[in-house]
Amino acid sequence: MYLHPIPSKSMPFDSSADAPTQQSRLRLVYPLMALVAASALSACGGGDSASTLESASADVAAATSAENEFESAQASGRWSSRPRPPTRPSKPAPSPAPAPAPAPAPSPSPAPAPAPSPAPAPPAGAGRPVPMPMYGVTVDDVSSLAAITESLSRLSRMPTTRIVFDEYQPASDYRKAAVAINKVSYVMGEILDSQYLTTVNVQGYLDRTREYLAALGDVVDIWEIANEINGEWLGNNADVVAKMSGAYDIAKGQGRTTALTLYYNQDCWSKRSNEMFTWAQANIPERMKQGLDYVLVSYYEEDCNNLKPDWSAVFKRLETMFPNSRLGFGEVGTSKAADKAAYLQRYYALKPPVAKWAGGHFWWYFKQDMVPYTKPLWNTLNQAFANTP
Repeated sequence: MYLHPIPSKSMPFDSSADAPTQQSRLRLVYPLMALVAASALSACGGGDSASTLESASADVAAATSAENEFESAQASGRWSSRPRPPTRPSKPAPSPAPAPAPAPAPSPSPAPAPAPSPAPAPPAGAGRPVPMPMYGVTVDDVSSLAAITESLSRLSRMPTTRIVFDEYQPASDYRKAAVAINKVSYVMGEILDSQYLTTVNVQGYLDRTREYLAALGDVVDIWEIANEINGEWLGNNADVVAKMSGAYDIAKGQGRTTALTLYYNQDCWSKRSNEMFTWAQANIPERMKQGLDYVLVSYYEEDCNNLKPDWSAVFKRLETMFPNSRLGFGEVGTSKAADKAAYLQRYYALKPPVAKWAGGHFWWYFKQDMVPYTKPLWNTLNQAFANTP
């Protein structure tokens, strides 16, 4: 899970601060500017000054609360272990519209041409059936698309590629990449990474789910409807549950294949209520416990005191809670270069004794470590795939 620096067009970008800090500062600065303007308007007696000032004050309070929540999560070290990728280039501003030409003298209008038929929407329903176990990798950046697809196409097993759909990006931005990756791999689409769940409210998350399913439903085989859903950094718990269950209902209502990723945090949680099994038991509705196609686990040892869990026991407990779901890993990885090869081999070789083992693993650093395919860790991954029955 990476941090994405998002420089502002109207304010200088402080390269000494990390991306979430930048964003929290901007979220606080803009409401403050609005409050100053509202105060000036009130002093001059202009407009509905009382309501304007009250609205601006509320925005400042909300922004301050969001910044405090971020700083609390940052202090816990949750985002300290995984480096950020290069900054995405900002999109060019649209060209101004040309001035209208003088109207010509009126003349008899020809019969209007029939309007073109709209392009058909991608069909609803499940994607391609993915054979078990899945040979998973994660792509969190779809630039250098040709190199990504070449690395995927050369693997000894047909992979399942998990595409991380970035915050603030429309689904149309991923159409080209998803189509290309679909030709050489099964595809799992992550609607939004857990780190950015607080960037949208409940309705925004459900709208985003509908948008992505409509735009990419014909090229995504599995939909990860929520990521690391029990993490303490996801915001108000009632909103988290509403986003998760609402996205599930939308996807299931269209006959899609669904996955939910939990965050394993034995003895490294900040709040006991967010311990993986405790949170899942209390907050995942029964219809999801019975109906999810995949339940996956995200785990990074360096985020959890370098603990090496008893995975057989963990997945047996999950099997009891989710009796109809395929079980596997939804994210693994390490930022420590010297440990990557051994870490990868160890996790991809795991096969807990559950009836519906899905594998997956979805190495977070595929783009960084295995693209192009000439990088040494590509061979390590390829051999791990080959050694998995």
